[in-house]
This record gives sequence, structure tokens and C-alpha cells, in this order.
Amino acid sequence: MALQRPPDALATTATRSTSNGGSELDVRRRLEQIAAAAAVTGGPLFLLGTVLHAKRDGWSIAAAGQAYGITHGLQAVALLLLTVSLANAYAAKAGRFGRRGLPAFLLAVVGTMLWFGLIVFDASRNPVTAKYAPEIVHTPADIDVFAGIVVLPALLVFPVGYVLLARVLSRNGLTWPGLLVGVGAMVYWAGSISLFAFGPESPVIQTLEVIGAVPYAVGFVLIGVRRPPKGVPSSR
Repeated sequence: MALQRPPDALATTATRSTSNGGSELDVRRRLEQIAAAAAVTGGPLFLLGTVLHAKRDGWSIAAAGQAYGITHGLQAVALLLLTVSLANAYAAKAGRFGRRGLPAFLLAVVGTMLWFGLIVFDASRNPVTAKYAPEIVHTPADIDVFAGIVVLPALLVFPVGYVLLARVLSRNGLTWPGLLVGVGAMVYWAGSISLFAFGPESPVIQTLEVIGAVPYAVGFVLIGVRRPPKGVPSSR
């Protein structure tokens, strides 16, 4: 005769199962809330810092004074918030994004942090250089090994990460947010690298960066306020 578990033991097991499931659900909800709040705050903050950014030539940076550091501070804080948003969004819905989700989110997070490093490097180095040698700021003459270590990885990983992220989001019911973030990141990045083609005094740089930062910010806001449709399958 098979042994039967006492009713109270069955009830205890069921209670534990329900408690664990509820606890996991609470954690996921908390992660979603953090991701949403960071996205809704970080996106507009990055746009604000980009719009207020001074011209890139050394004389304009020197004239901007502390304002140059403030605008970069806004962008740096925004990028930290967006990193938190991406990390928490993936942790909350890892299963939904499938096998392509991890590399896409990972590259987007790494690219965002590398761009954070680029922004901090820019804010700490260029104002000093602009004070003593404004003619070389943001020119090949100002590139050394340390600058290359900071700048080149950011220029390479940032666009790739957001293109992959846009694809994953679009395949999981967040088409418009994914499109806006991906296109915005690419246009903003194009504005940054155009500095090497047109020089620091060109208005093309600021124009493209602002044009890109607008959809980039709006995309993150939409990610924060929207949820993927329940019927959307995970990407493979």
C-alpha cells in the first residue's frame, strides 16, 4: 500500500510553492518598475544634455566654461540610467527575448557604458586642452594612446549594440520603441563620427546628434511606458 502524504504536509507544500511563485513575480515587477523609471528619466535627460552641448571646437569649449561639464554630466547620468534600464528590463523578461536577447542587451549595455566613458573623458580632458591649446581640440593632433583606448571601443560597440537591440525589441512586440532607439542611436553616432570628416567647427555634428537624440530619447520613454503584447512569442 502506497504511503500518502498527510493533508497538512500537502497544504504546506502548496503554500511554499505559491509563496515562491509570488515572490518571484514580485521581483520581476520590481525590476520592470526600475527599468521603466530609469528609461523614462534617462532618455529625456540625455536629449537635454545633447541639445545644450557647446560647439566642439576648442574656442567654443573654452568660452562655455563650466557649462561644458554640466552638459556632459547630464549625459553621463542619463547613460547610467539607461544602462540600469536595459539591465533590469532584460532580467525581468529574459525568457521572452529568446536566445538573441542576451547578446543584444549585453552589447547595448556595454556600448552604453563605453559611451559613458567617452563622455566623462571628453568632459575632463577637452576643457583643459581648450584652455591652453584650443586649436587641437577634437582634431587628430589631440589623439594619443589613452584617447584611442577610450574612444575607439565606444565608437565600435555603441552602434552595433543598438542595432541588435532594435531587432530584438521589434521582434517582441516593441516595434516602434525598437525602431526609434535603433535609428536614433545610429544618427547620433553618425553625428559624433562626422567630427573626423568635417572638423570640430562644423554644424553638422550638433545637428545630427540632436536629430538622433530625439528618437533615441522618445524610444526609451516608450519602452518605459509600454509593455509587449502578451501573445508575442519569444524570438529565436
